[in-house]
Amino acid sequence: MLRRSALLALLTVLTGALSPGVAQETGMRVSDGDTIRYTYTPLPQDTPRKKSFLKRIVDYFGESTTDRTFDKKIDFTFAGGPSYSKSTSLGIGVLAAGLYRLDRTDSITSPSDVSVFATVSITGFYSVGISGNNIFSRNKQRVTYNVTFASAPRDFWGIGYDNALHNAAGTYSEKRILIDARYLRQVLPNTYIGGLVNFDFTRGIRFSKPEYLAGENTQYTATGLGLIAEYDSRDFIPNPFKGVYISLQETCFPKALGNCGRVLWQTVFTADAYQRVWKGGILAADLYAEFNSDGTPWPMLARLGDNQRMRGYYLGRFTDNNMITFQVELRQRIWRRIGGVIWGGAGNVFHTFRDFQWNQTLPNYGLGLRWELKKRVNVRIDYGFGKETNSFLLSINEAF
Repeated sequence: MLRRSALLALLTVLTGALSPGVAQETGMRVSDGDTIRYTYTPLPQDTPRKKSFLKRIVDYFGESTTDRTFDKKIDFTFAGGPSYSKSTSLGIGVLAAGLYRLDRTDSITSPSDVSVFATVSITGFYSVGISGNNIFSRNKQRVTYNVTFASAPRDFWGIGYDNALHNAAGTYSEKRILIDARYLRQVLPNTYIGGLVNFDFTRGIRFSKPEYLAGENTQYTATGLGLIAEYDSRDFIPNPFKGVYISLQETCFPKALGNCGRVLWQTVFTADAYQRVWKGGILAADLYAEFNSDGTPWPMLARLGDNQRMRGYYLGRFTDNNMITFQVELRQRIWRRIGGVIWGGAGNVFHTFRDFQWNQTLPNYGLGLRWELKKRVNVRIDYGFGKETNSFLLSINEAF
């Protein structure tokens, strides 16, 4: 026993001698009545390297497309950068996109989503808002909402197709508050009925051509109550890969709940379809129709253009009681989180059905780039073309 203990002590000393510059520790060992001295050398500890700022950003966005909705209450990703649209010009925006599940044991229902955004531009435009789709367990109920506060310098050509083509652009500043909330309940597979509440406050100031208003007021407030019927088999609302969406909504704006001076009605019909055509390729189609009752104030009329339909047209240049648009888009994933789209479509604004003219149909086409910010939540860059117009724009989520 003494011989074995002495051998162990000798090996320990030799090991320490072969590790110069490393701290050694001395102690006592007692075994079977024998006492010896020993030394040992601790293993060196690696000092963790601090990640660079760029590396932390890369890792942050690298993990953002992982579905964490089953282990986190809400999975947020924040982003910011330049923004642009034809109606607001160059600016800077920040946004937060979040995904979550009210029932984290439900792996069949697609996750709920929420987007919070704030934008300010060099023209004085600013906008702050929140929107989202809150989907309850087993997709039996859902709440959709959109709240926007905005102030924007705008161009105005008057009402109607002819005025949009021939009038010189006037200018004004628009202050607007929009609140829209909808509740839907499933009554049959993929079939929902429900109601909506809508609030719209718009104030226009500093009109350079007030005659374009044709005697209307510069400020209007309206509150709408409506009914909705929908068929929705989409697999994920912000970016569907498959399914069909058909929606019919009827909204009444009572005279007593605003200053429009009369009861107003609005009918909106939407029909969308999505189909995978090959690996990474989705073909999407959108038909949209909006009909407003006669006497609807200028800020509540159908406005063609901006970032969802008829991209490339200035929002509100073509404005009238009614509008019908149609578009087909091919979406293709190119590499990892990067994708691209091309689209083509057409639209028409008109006062009544008797005034509808096929030769006033406006063409629309364009192409865009997609970057996946979160799992199937895209930041999009689009460049749209139309009749004597084109425009570049930045936004989040697919156009439809």
